[in-house]
Amino acid sequence: MNLSYTLQRVAEYQPGRPAISEEGTVLTYAALEDQVARVAGALRSRHGLRDGDRIGLWMENCLDYLPMMFAAWRAGLAVVPINAKLHAKELQWILDNSGAKLCVVTPEQAGKLVDLPAGSMPPVIVTGSRDHTALLAGDPIRSAPVGIEDEAWLFYTSGTTGRPKGAILTHRNLLFCAHAYTADIDHLDHRDTCFHAAPLSHGSGCWALAFVAKGAHNVIIPGSFEPERIFNALPKYTNVAMFAAPTMVTRLITHPFAGSADTRNLNTISYGGAPMYVADLKRALALFGPKLYQLYGQGESPMTISGLPKWMHADTEHPRYDERLGSTGVARTGCAIAIVDDRGRELPRGEIGEIVTRSDAVMKGYWANPDANAKALRDGWLWTGDLGTMDDDGFLTIKDRSKDMIISGGSNVYPREIEEVLLTHPAVLETAIVSRPHADWGEEIVAYIVERPGTAVEAGELDRLCLDNIARYKRPRGYRIVAALPKNNYGKILKTELRDWLIKESGD
Repeated sequence: MNLSYTLQRVAEYQPGRPAISEEGTVLTYAALEDQVARVAGALRSRHGLRDGDRIGLWMENCLDYLPMMFAAWRAGLAVVPINAKLHAKELQWILDNSGAKLCVVTPEQAGKLVDLPAGSMPPVIVTGSRDHTALLAGDPIRSAPVGIEDEAWLFYTSGTTGRPKGAILTHRNLLFCAHAYTADIDHLDHRDTCFHAAPLSHGSGCWALAFVAKGAHNVIIPGSFEPERIFNALPKYTNVAMFAAPTMVTRLITHPFAGSADTRNLNTISYGGAPMYVADLKRALALFGPKLYQLYGQGESPMTISGLPKWMHADTEHPRYDERLGSTGVARTGCAIAIVDDRGRELPRGEIGEIVTRSDAVMKGYWANPDANAKALRDGWLWTGDLGTMDDDGFLTIKDRSKDMIISGGSNVYPREIEEVLLTHPAVLETAIVSRPHADWGEEIVAYIVERPGTAVEAGELDRLCLDNIARYKRPRGYRIVAALPKNNYGKILKTELRDWLIKESGD
């Protein structure tokens, strides 16, 4: 089985329906299938690529992205999608580490390559160039020598601590991810639309697989994320779904148009990739209605570990409604989850331990990294590096990344618990909890705060809020008001950088 066959099947029974569009330019399923087949042929005949070779995709969201991805699969290749916001030197490292034989880039990205040393890159094709046009004129390939266990996508983790690792995702892994969407989130058909405002190199690209497989419409929202563009586009399409990082959801609900925009055509916002706080969730539900689906996954198990369905977001009468909103829901269809100690023994319900999972979504392994494989993959389980609990009903709640847990005065402190409390203050837009060394307590807790526009908050107010809601030992010993929190290219807060700020502040 090859992922590109899902496209081929749809192109047969609904050739004239829109597959991908961008700002008025539309590719029908027939046109997309023809383009994929021709590019696949040219990748093999013109560029000499063979089964299992890898090609890098350093592209902004655009009309050419998905055709290039599906063409690589039709040609029997694997793709290495790379975030367009990375530095050219980071791109160079990933291409070298992955052994990519070719790299396709968009024109703006091509301009960033000029300072790289000659010969440090594989051959580069710029979309819209003569070389790209030649790809589109290849002799079509209708079948590919690829099995379901073969590599399809080499996903490089976001690298918040050190170099990123390449998670090897097979055709089986990605097909399972697509099937899990339709099993757990939405039933899809040609009347559905997926907005791609988040990077196609990441979660939004995974969602595209489900929408292509069911003959739905993929709408590219190019450029940086702007809530106004989403609100303006919604009335033009039906049954709109989109993947959004929590920071994107926050920007949507705090935008001036949020209360007046016509969101009747919005069907689903699936959010994940970082903590989504209960206070923000309630604001989003008040504005958009029960249209949110929370997912928990990793690059190593793409978009697919646990989920909180839309109906549970709306179940306000449940006696533990707030607790469930603060969770990441229950195991996805076909997924197993357990909470274990450091020896792999399952812990009783309610105790905190490391989250482990197994399913057909779990990666084959890390590329050329046996030490990381030994740590992450044990006895068929993926060790996520996240700490969490599971209640008696099977709801998973993430406490924090294991590396972010704070030990103060001999007690474990989970930053997210404090962050949830601080976000209930009406003046707090974003917050992040980190620690600094303390001679007596081991670690001392510090809160970084971003204020909502037009508001201000005093440290004393925040301290009282914490004392009223959590144990005294958990409250921050310092508050820092900042204009913005440092984030990586996927919107995750870089707590390592915040810790560096504290070190510089202390002069150590």
